Amino acid sequence: MTEFQRARSAEQKCRRVEQIKGAAGELFEQHPYHQITLTTIAKQLGWSRANLYKYVRTKEEIFLLIMADLRDAYTADLLDAMASLPTPEDAAAAWTDVCCRHRRYFRYADLLFTVIETNVSVEALMAFKRGYYEHLDETNARLSRALGVPAERCEELANTIYHHAVGLSGSCLNNPLVREAVAQLGVVREPVDFGAQMADFIAMCLAWYRRN
Repeated sequence: MTEFQRARSAEQKCRRVEQIKGAAGELFEQHPYHQITLTTIAKQLGWSRANLYKYVRTKEEIFLLIMADLRDAYTADLLDAMASLPTPEDAAAAWTDVCCRHRRYFRYADLLFTVIETNVSVEALMAFKRGYYEHLDETNARLSRALGVPAERCEELANTIYHHAVGLSGSCLNNPLVREAVAQLGVVREPVDFGAQMADFIAMCLAWYRRN
């Protein structure tokens, strides 16, 4: 819990925003997204809701900022893993390891298009999208050199793997209520093995995009 002190400089404002993101992230690890509100975030911080409003207007705005941080960390880790120009087998294994290290990113991303991006300002969305597009050409070029995939296809490849990871992370079989319902129906289902399934999928994708 952090005692609220009004920010009087750009640096102090940045620190307040980091505190807000930290509090929201802590709540997300403990509660479903729909149970998190600006009130619960303010309480987590030890602030009033009015003080929280000095920096953000919606909880989706907070989670969009968190998503930007997670996206940038994932991309940087991926490019670092590919920097040594790996063999196809090594590339698939390295990309799988990156995905496994960034499971939190994919959990947040499961909410991005349908929830988070639907309740923020155009200005907030512009800042978020700018962070993606301003590095896209460099990212595609580096992935192309590492993977032997044409640069113009690298965004499609990366998004294909990203969406599969999001789907696995948000799989309904990971939902305890769904597991209970399926169990009561007498249906035996194997739990989702994120790492193993991502490894197979990434290897398949890399093989296909190299051929096509």
